[in-house]
Amino acid sequence: EAATEAATEAATEAATEAATEEPMKQAVQAVGDASLAFECETGNYHTFCPISCVSWLYQKIQDSFFLVVGTKTCGYFLQNAMGVMIFAEPRYAMAELEEGDISAQLNDVEELRRLCTQIKQDRNPSVIVWIGTCTTEIIKMDMEGIAPKLEKELDIPIVVARANGLDYAFTQGEDSVLAAMAAKCPQLPAPLPGTPAPAHAPLVIFGSLPDSVATQLELELKRQGIAVSGWMPSNRYKDLPEVGEEVHVVGINPFLSRTASTLMRRKKCKLITAPFPIGPDGTRAWVEAICKSLGVEPKGLEERERQAWESIKDYLEIVKDKSIFFMGDNLLEVSLARAMTRAGMTVLEVGIPYMDTRYQSAELEMLKNTCREMGKPLPRIVEKPDNYMQVQRIKELRPDLAITGMAHANPLEARGINTKWSVEFTFQQIHGFTNVRDLFELVTRPLRRNESLPEEWQTFVKDGAPVAQATGV
Repeated sequence: EAATEAATEAATEAATEAATEEPMKQAVQAVGDASLAFECETGNYHTFCPISCVSWLYQKIQDSFFLVVGTKTCGYFLQNAMGVMIFAEPRYAMAELEEGDISAQLNDVEELRRLCTQIKQDRNPSVIVWIGTCTTEIIKMDMEGIAPKLEKELDIPIVVARANGLDYAFTQGEDSVLAAMAAKCPQLPAPLPGTPAPAHAPLVIFGSLPDSVATQLELELKRQGIAVSGWMPSNRYKDLPEVGEEVHVVGINPFLSRTASTLMRRKKCKLITAPFPIGPDGTRAWVEAICKSLGVEPKGLEERERQAWESIKDYLEIVKDKSIFFMGDNLLEVSLARAMTRAGMTVLEVGIPYMDTRYQSAELEMLKNTCREMGKPLPRIVEKPDNYMQVQRIKELRPDLAITGMAHANPLEARGINTKWSVEFTFQQIHGFTNVRDLFELVTRPLRRNESLPEEWQTFVKDGAPVAQATGV
């Protein structure tokens, strides 16, 4: 029996190694002239809940109020994830569903009317944003049907966004809110007779950024003679940009595909397909794509990119010829992989919860071209990655750095793998030429930290330390 068990275990280990060995060969042996390999596994979405978008959107849209309609679990998540300060009176609240709501004993319209009336009296916002959750989906609450009635009664705009756990990544909560706002953007009026023609067509940028970063990107475009007609979202809901057939729109982040679709299909805007302004190379390509779409000749961008790379020469020495593995969390993975490849790193795998190949087509093409120019192998792109299989691949490949969710960071660190939380790239200012140093500060921090540690601390186990032996009972 012991021999049979040993043979069975050996056969199982051999099968597991064979199953994981082939993907390793694909990852390492891919060549620059090949096409990107897309795979789809059946993993769960290991990511935050999309209602976390409230944490940055309520700060960006300063005359708004966000009302999250969900259960106690949603409220606990918001409190823990956002660090609610009771005395700060933040501009968001929780409409808690109780058993009476779920069993349809209470009237949804009456309850929401009461809450919105109170919000208008206490805060008087320019817009109230209802955030739907998993529970409102399950009990089929007709929030889109209720909102127009209360809008007329209360004389205040109500935007309904479904930012529930059925999304692929937590960043798509912002996408849902902006798509709902895009539907309410005013129509661009026809020019009056005799009005002088503008230098270029109107340009609207969509995506939430801190004011300082948005100003920096506007200045980059201003250097090219391009004026930004509006941002969505802007600091005030009343400043929603005018859109229409003549308006060109461009995204700032790779997770805004629904907003892009809404602007194209419902508002007939012209979408500028471009890589995203993350890293010096991405920022240059983003500005060049806008210039091309608007018929403007770009100037001085090569020098701007060179200066940006020059400013992080010390960080480039650290990441040169290092390998990196993206487990997948926030949909920024392809853009980050492209920037890291240009910096001299080898990207082994790009895990991503959801891939919209049309919206990210320019980014994917640029990743492929960057790998070819840098002489690096093409990474495997795995949609909906299975985390168990990913951990096995990390164990085999031994990357120098893994970009991962918080749940897997400590276990990987304990096995000697340098990690960085992917959520940090969502909240850090990484867009544009001026924030390149902040981007590579994040990437190199674990590498610099571990280089300064004694050798025996690399795996948290000191060489020669006694190993506890399991004892039978």
